Amino acid sequence: MSITAERKAELIKEHQRDEKDTGSPEVQVAILTSRIQTLTEHFKGHAKDNHSRRGLLMMVNKRRSLLAYLKKEDAQRYTDLIGKLGLRK
Repeated sequence: MSITAERKAELIKEHQRDEKDTGSPEVQVAILTSRIQTLTEHFKGHAKDNHSRRGLLMMVNKRRSLLAYLKKEDAQRYTDLIGKLGLRK
């Protein structure tokens, strides 16, 4: 249910702000979004997996907090990120 190291490195490379950036809000949100999508697929076949559902809810809340922080700090970066990830409709 987690993402592979290769996929994580790919997400970091795609969303990093500079060469050594691994922890910016953009990178963290991209990784969380990938994990959330993976878990969402998992629940289509395992509807009663409540332990994983708790983890999913914690990830969604963490992503929401990071997005709120990013929106408060730099609205343009926030807009670019949600457009790139396809989060808000």
